[in-house]
Amino acid sequence: MTALSIVVPCFNEEACLPELHQRLSAAARIAVGDDHEIVLINDGSRDGSWAAMEQLAASDPHVVAINLSRNHGHQLALTAGLDLCCGDAILIIDADLQDPPELLSPMLKTMREQDADVVYGVRKSRAGETAFKRATAHGFYRLLSRATEVDIPLDAGDFRLMSRRALDALLAMPEQARFIRGMVAWIGFRQVPFAYDRQERFAGETKYPLSKMVRFALDALTGFSSAPLKLASHAGLVLSFGSVLLVLYIAYAWMSGQSIQGWTSLMLIVVVLGAIQMFVLALMGEYIGRLYNEAKQRPLYIVQEIAGGDRIARSDARLGYLAEATANSDRPGGKGRRPTA
Repeated sequence: MTALSIVVPCFNEEACLPELHQRLSAAARIAVGDDHEIVLINDGSRDGSWAAMEQLAASDPHVVAINLSRNHGHQLALTAGLDLCCGDAILIIDADLQDPPELLSPMLKTMREQDADVVYGVRKSRAGETAFKRATAHGFYRLLSRATEVDIPLDAGDFRLMSRRALDALLAMPEQARFIRGMVAWIGFRQVPFAYDRQERFAGETKYPLSKMVRFALDALTGFSSAPLKLASHAGLVLSFGSVLLVLYIAYAWMSGQSIQGWTSLMLIVVVLGAIQMFVLALMGEYIGRLYNEAKQRPLYIVQEIAGGDRIARSDARLGYLAEATANSDRPGGKGRRPTA
């Protein structure tokens, strides 16, 4: 067990890694001295990120590089790092350096002074982001706050410092579609905010295009709220009431001898009702799909290899599977080893 683990999911972050390592190492030494580890998770990068991580692990004994078998996505890559880290306190940070590593010491001080299990970063400003992204993020957090039964902090990402007991509680939750900031809020304990100004990305491009942002938002809503299903039931109730009014109107027009002009209005009603029915079915399918994925009980991630650190301490993965990339096994299975020819 080390005093501090810094967990960093990485996807195509080759340009950021040297600066990231330098700043994280400096911040960790100021905070806890040499009793720390930096856990870098390569989430199926297509650039030279893994080679750079191996070099860092070879040159710095504090660096542990974990190579996943493919791209699992940010939240599952982060889960792998959290599952395999050994720290008594755990800092979660992205590789793009938008969240300053230098805030580690103030966050540790806040955790000790307020006897907290979680210190989560709250963004006062978001430098380098478009007005569209700032507006959609603002709206998303407030919609999520209203829709969920869990008190999820506003304007807070995954940047946070956690205690080991908070992390162990988080790792007891094995669901596939993970919204980690919501899961951390759900576990409770004492959680305090830490306001900061988010900086511009150091290098490269964002790894969250609009399609991934929409998927992430949908995972958050369906994972922590039944509000979409309630919305569907409310829409059905309103339409049922509207259909009663329509029947009464048709009956009144027929009894009064009025001719009912109907084709256009009838087609409009059919199209509207059909669209709402498809929307409701899509919502139900989203929840059923989540149940289907959970029922398969697959490991959340697969580790191809680990470079640096104490591999024995990381031999047991609670939520994933470790496939050691070695070539000296006499058995073609069982331990996840690659057999010899």
